[in-house]
Amino acid sequence: MAAAMSFKRSDSIAESMPEALRQSRYQMKRCFARYVSEGKRLMKKENLLEELEKSMDDKMEKERLMEGFLGYIICSTQEAVALPPFVAFAVRPHPGIWEYVKVNSIDLSVEGITASDYLKFKETIYDEKWAQDENALEVDFGTFDHATPHLTLPSSIGNGLPCVARFLSSKLHENSESMKPLIDYLLSLKHRREKLMINDTLNTVNKLQTALLLAEVFVSNLHKNTPFQKFEQRFQEWGLEKGWGDNAERVKETLNCLSEVLQAPDPSNMEKFFSRVPTVFNIVIFSPHGYFGQADVLGLPDTGGQIVYILDQVRALEEELILRIKQQGLSVSPQILVVTRLIPDSKGTKCNQELEPILNTKHSNILRVPFKTENGVLKQWVSRFDIYPYLERYAQDAADKILDHMEGKPDLIIGNYTDGNLVASLMASKLGITQATIAHALEKTKYIDSDIKWKELDRKYHFSCQFTADMISMNTTDFIITSTYQEIAGSKERPGQYESHYAFTMPGLCRYVTGINVFNPKFNIAAKRLTEFHSAIDELLYSKEDNNEHLGFLADKKKPIIFSMARLDTVKNITGLVEWYGKNKRLRELVNLVVVAGFFDPEKSSDREEIAEIKKMHSLIDKYQLKGQIRWIAAQNDRHRNGELYRCIADTKGAFVQPALYEAFGLTVIEAMNCGLPTFATNQGGPAEIIVDGVSGFHIDPNNGDESSKKIADFFQRCSEDTGYWTKVSTAGLLRIYECYTWKIYANKVLNMGSMYSFWRQINKEEKNAKRRYLQMFYNLQFKILAKAVPIPGTEAKQDPQQQKPPAKSLVTPIQRRTQTRIQRWFG
Repeated sequence: MAAAMSFKRSDSIAESMPEALRQSRYQMKRCFARYVSEGKRLMKKENLLEELEKSMDDKMEKERLMEGFLGYIICSTQEAVALPPFVAFAVRPHPGIWEYVKVNSIDLSVEGITASDYLKFKETIYDEKWAQDENALEVDFGTFDHATPHLTLPSSIGNGLPCVARFLSSKLHENSESMKPLIDYLLSLKHRREKLMINDTLNTVNKLQTALLLAEVFVSNLHKNTPFQKFEQRFQEWGLEKGWGDNAERVKETLNCLSEVLQAPDPSNMEKFFSRVPTVFNIVIFSPHGYFGQADVLGLPDTGGQIVYILDQVRALEEELILRIKQQGLSVSPQILVVTRLIPDSKGTKCNQELEPILNTKHSNILRVPFKTENGVLKQWVSRFDIYPYLERYAQDAADKILDHMEGKPDLIIGNYTDGNLVASLMASKLGITQATIAHALEKTKYIDSDIKWKELDRKYHFSCQFTADMISMNTTDFIITSTYQEIAGSKERPGQYESHYAFTMPGLCRYVTGINVFNPKFNIAAKRLTEFHSAIDELLYSKEDNNEHLGFLADKKKPIIFSMARLDTVKNITGLVEWYGKNKRLRELVNLVVVAGFFDPEKSSDREEIAEIKKMHSLIDKYQLKGQIRWIAAQNDRHRNGELYRCIADTKGAFVQPALYEAFGLTVIEAMNCGLPTFATNQGGPAEIIVDGVSGFHIDPNNGDESSKKIADFFQRCSEDTGYWTKVSTAGLLRIYECYTWKIYANKVLNMGSMYSFWRQINKEEKNAKRRYLQMFYNLQFKILAKAVPIPGTEAKQDPQQQKPPAKSLVTPIQRRTQTRIQRWFG
């Protein structure tokens, strides 16, 4: 689009739009009249384009307009609010960049408005009284980030570590005193009270530089393989302690790195030096929800890819830690604890066992801590949506157990998902520890308009708690680990899951003017991959008898198989795939369908969504008469067999289909491609970045089943005509995974982040402490009240049914609102 090419980021839409409207005034008057004709309403991009189409009779005029600046604005608009006579637009010309304007439909005058103004427009549709309340709670976390350097280009989003390195190198180069924070940081390094790298005698830059010069000359005369222990005493005479390296060559390289930083710091030598600094030995990884175990858990409620990811992550991190510690010349055993929930009613798993060594590791364990209530230990599983009342007590109990087991504080805490990230935030803030978070999935992006319609969904999902907890964690953490650019900032067409938390509102509860800014340098992309598995599964695929593990059969075993594996919920869209297959006669003639998902009997599930999806699966199989063409396999908990299942599908020259309505990353996509299985994956989220469409796999639109099923059928049609085509796509997928998604690279990046951001915390201490105090108030005055409203099992029965709370109107009391307003005035 020519207009898009000519529009620069520095240009203001509010300033450029009036002239564009004037040039097509007649057509735009008609168009805007349609926008406001139905009164107050929220319109998505599709609605805007549809009304524009209806308002224009001349096809050529419409094409000219769409090629111009107005077309560019409408195509860049994520949503608009009609509030006659005004229409307010939320325009996103580039990933991460937003501008808000309102247009008067009568005279087409244009005015730039703030995010707060736009959100008030939006709130008016759902809760007009709250929108007009000047004491409504409005939060702007961005107020505390003004002194923080931010990335500037959309293409640089996710490159937080290099940005921090640039800022630190600039900061250290300002004047003669600017190196003091680095000296103080090095002086603070220790492991179990044992000094590392330098001791207290080297408390100035001059003293340190002199010691480095003496040491560098000394080791230059040694054989490169001379162990550090041979010259450790000499180093101590100069004020240098262990941690520089395990031999003369490694020590010399590290001395060189620090000398360069002290003389002329630049981003590359900053990153190189901090990758060698001995800062991380003990890591805690939080993942409270679900059944966290190493066997017999996959397929249980809230238990899936996150566990697989964490266990692989632990093995990679331990391996990298062991290597680094050896290269640093230290005799230290690292410790990694995965802290999860102890569940007494463990359903035959080891989830009732407090401490469990992690297989194929030497120094890593699962530590389980129970949820507690006033009545004691909670025995049964709790949905991830109902977990919030337990988390504060859990964080305290877990911290005590961790400190006891590790005999001290960890060096890095990594949270996972909303609950793990909140617990990590509470513990990291209390103990002053570097923190990382991993979202896996942010529910706000999975459920359309779940922020603005939170009241309708809160009884079922408690999104008031979840979105509040996500905001606290994102703003507390030192760095955020993501898998793809899409996860952070999406694509040109759609915001990423983090970006959707930039400015949003929950009417009656809270308006987030700035929630999280994706240009913040805390965002980092660290890709990953899985290992191979071996196990035989022929019976699972081809036996004709139904049992409690599989339903249906494949009448023609010679056909290739399209395969999908996921939780059976609405967002994963497994039933959508079954319907695509059922409706496409050509696809059914070419291939069989195998899905691994959920239970067959709805009575076996305690998950609300899964029950509905189980019933839908049965009805679709009957409706499209799929017997003989579909194999429905119950959710599998044997990870090794799951891995072999991909390979068996590949043996049939089949394909993997991931049809999710939205997927933050897509672990199954990585697994399938890693097994050489050509993969069709949703274009909504991370998989769109993993796969190069038409080269290493294929993108499909989960909202257009006919088009998606045609694309799959076209692939198999071509494979039947060109025997080498399947192998070509399979090989390209394998190559893509090998190049971009290895655990070793991932572990190296995460540990580099842990080291660099620990120094960043010290440099950024005053700003971080101010924000931390604000977040603590927000947690106490907002989250804790919301969490108390979530029912605890066993308490509902005591409540009179006539006194059960009605659908949420507002969970904010008048006293609370007044207190929140004061906080807003003090800190906003």
